[in-house]
Amino acid sequence: MRINGDGLYLVAGLALLVGAVLPRLLRRYAISAPIAFLGAGLLLGLFVDRSRLSPIAEPKLTEHLAELTILVALMGVGLAIDRPIGWRRWKVTWRLLLVAMPACIAAVAGAGWLLGLAPATALLLGAVLSPTDPVLASDVQVQGPTTGEGAEPEEDDEVRFALTSEAGLNDGLAFPFVYAAVFAATKGAVGNWALEWFAWDLVGKAVIGVAVGVIAGRLLGRMAFSAPLPSFRLADSREPVLALAMTLGVYGLAEVLHGYGFIAVFVAALSLRAAERDHDFHEELHGFVEQLEHILTWGILLLLGVAITGGLLKPLTLAGAAIGVLLVVVIRPLTAWVSLHGTPMRRSERWVTAAFGVRGVGSVYYLAYAGSDFETDLPWLWATVGFTVVLSVVVHGVAATPLMRMLEIRRDRDS
Repeated sequence: MRINGDGLYLVAGLALLVGAVLPRLLRRYAISAPIAFLGAGLLLGLFVDRSRLSPIAEPKLTEHLAELTILVALMGVGLAIDRPIGWRRWKVTWRLLLVAMPACIAAVAGAGWLLGLAPATALLLGAVLSPTDPVLASDVQVQGPTTGEGAEPEEDDEVRFALTSEAGLNDGLAFPFVYAAVFAATKGAVGNWALEWFAWDLVGKAVIGVAVGVIAGRLLGRMAFSAPLPSFRLADSREPVLALAMTLGVYGLAEVLHGYGFIAVFVAALSLRAAERDHDFHEELHGFVEQLEHILTWGILLLLGVAITGGLLKPLTLAGAAIGVLLVVVIRPLTAWVSLHGTPMRRSERWVTAAFGVRGVGSVYYLAYAGSDFETDLPWLWATVGFTVVLSVVVHGVAATPLMRMLEIRRDRDS
């Protein structure tokens, strides 16, 4: 039986209903909601026209849906972080971003090259698979802002803080390396583009993104909490749509100015959070964004499951599967573990932080964005990325609940 267009509304309604119930049903078990939705997508693929729901057939639809999902997630994680930004306070974050992430890209690219990939394709694969996901990693991230009168917000869970702050920034920081892969494929020798890439794509666009985020976040924070006119004071009128308006507006402004919009959105959320940090309006904004993020995430996972049923993984080779397994089981844990040496984390916290480099929607977005320049290898790339995302969803989804409980028990015992 095939479901027609009208039947898809029924499927969408049922999916939203199941999505509202699943997190509560699975809370006690080692099965995350992303695993369940991925499985539902695999089953749904048996009843719908799979050819129209493939990321290869619809790259622009895939790109924009993944892009919107990441943007909403970045606003959510930015609002959820209590800890004020600073070099020492965010020491674990800078280590993961500046040491672990480039090392991870280099290791994946090197493995791909050794397994026979062209250098540009190997670099693209490393860049696409490098960012940890702000979308699918909610089980191991901070749960929301601490607000209220007299509150002293500060994360006491270093693992959740590290994974949340890393996911907030590394989606944007993966962009320069994606560009480097595209330039290597289209502009030839490194000497033809390296200086421009370093000055503009690596540094210039990131600086613009940070500047837009800081300025926009501060201006909107002043408007929301202390505007002279009450009608502009959105915190008093409890208008959570400010979060969505800010997400789209800041991203659009940064992109118009040729900066990295992902970085701008996350930084803007941090700046808004810094304005009246203990105001409970932040909790309402975060709740609104979180619900929207869940809906978009369910859609992405359902579509990924449908695409897999439709044959997305058919071009997968032993080399592609080996890269995915190496990344999830060896490369990410090892590079992150080394990068966190010398931080105040306990040994068990370092291992858990290193292990939970969840791969997901960010990888889907970057491959959809850059894939048109790698048409020859595109089916294989999608198969490899799809396999890696599924592997990450399953492995990390099963491990999240017991490992986070283990850390909580150890903290309680030590205290």
